[in-house]
Amino acid sequence: MIQRFLKIEPRLEQNKVLIIYGPRQVGKTTLVNNYLSQAQCKWQFFTGDDLEFANDLAQCNLELIKKMFLKTELLVIDEAQKIKNIGQALKLIVDHIPNIRVIATGSSSFELATATSEALTGRKNVITLYPISILELALEHSEYEITKKFPELMRFGSYPNVLTYPTFQQKMNRITEIKDSYLIKDILDFHKVRNSKTVIDLLKLLAFQLGNEVSTSELGAQLNLDHKTIKRYLDLLEKSFVIYRIDGFSRNLRKEVSKMSKYYFYDLGIRNAIISNFNDFDTRNDLGALWENFCVMERIKRNSYHQDKKNIYFWRTYDQKEIDLIEEFGGQLFGFEFKWKSKKKKAPKDWTNAYPDASYKIISPENAFGFLTKA
Repeated sequence: MIQRFLKIEPRLEQNKVLIIYGPRQVGKTTLVNNYLSQAQCKWQFFTGDDLEFANDLAQCNLELIKKMFLKTELLVIDEAQKIKNIGQALKLIVDHIPNIRVIATGSSSFELATATSEALTGRKNVITLYPISILELALEHSEYEITKKFPELMRFGSYPNVLTYPTFQQKMNRITEIKDSYLIKDILDFHKVRNSKTVIDLLKLLAFQLGNEVSTSELGAQLNLDHKTIKRYLDLLEKSFVIYRIDGFSRNLRKEVSKMSKYYFYDLGIRNAIISNFNDFDTRNDLGALWENFCVMERIKRNSYHQDKKNIYFWRTYDQKEIDLIEEFGGQLFGFEFKWKSKKKKAPKDWTNAYPDASYKIISPENAFGFLTKA
């Protein structure tokens, strides 16, 4: 059992809903079940896949809801986004069942967020569970052990079920199965996307453009789709925890690029499975892009789990000066460049001239551990 950094108890409040988002297969149900195994209260567990329960709850009938949950102290609804009218149903529960605490999990932030945004205003706390983070591996392993695992994590990702397999072949088979059986299939089925090949082709294009700004017009031209359709698919993939968007930073310079975005994969195993490339590091030509994706997403996990609220961007000028990651908080700017092969490099002059008080740091495997773990 891999320890998770995220703890449920501190986030639970009476007559509020704790919503746990995250991709399928990252351990949301396991996290909740571990908590329930130690819970000293009267609890009930249901899933949105239970059609009878889903249909009953979707009626939003207050008398029925009281019969279902009146003596419940803790209610868990797994895959809650599959239940019609879930936002209104949860509102009735927390408003009318005294002292109840509710946990709802979802693998599509779009569906559950849309359903609960207005209904649960002031009645919810939201957290995201990611694939296993370096922060969590550090709970049981040394910095030396984890640094040695960077190449493996960049090839096969960090889904819990993938990490626990002992051989590379088993890891490759499992992450491919997750990509085919859960991730892609669920997204296409749940959101009723008709052209599955188009979505997969879009993901392949994003996989090959890792670390680069993405033009929706160029993607549309390559896939023979209009601009609006491309944006809808990107939004769908983002809200289903497949890709993560970062926008360009611009404040002072006219030549700063700010209209295009970069897209990173939540899990590099999924990215490599999409393009069927699990090659050893000696034969790869995408190490720089993999390292950048790895560091960006691990930093996002670290910030999320430490509840460290930071605005993040990338920075680039039209004449190709760039910084991979910009963090903005407390009125300050912090720039980070990710280099798999450590090279001494100064910050771009345009950056230092425009933002003289901003910091700049190269992150390589030699110094990444602290950057990805420490508060």
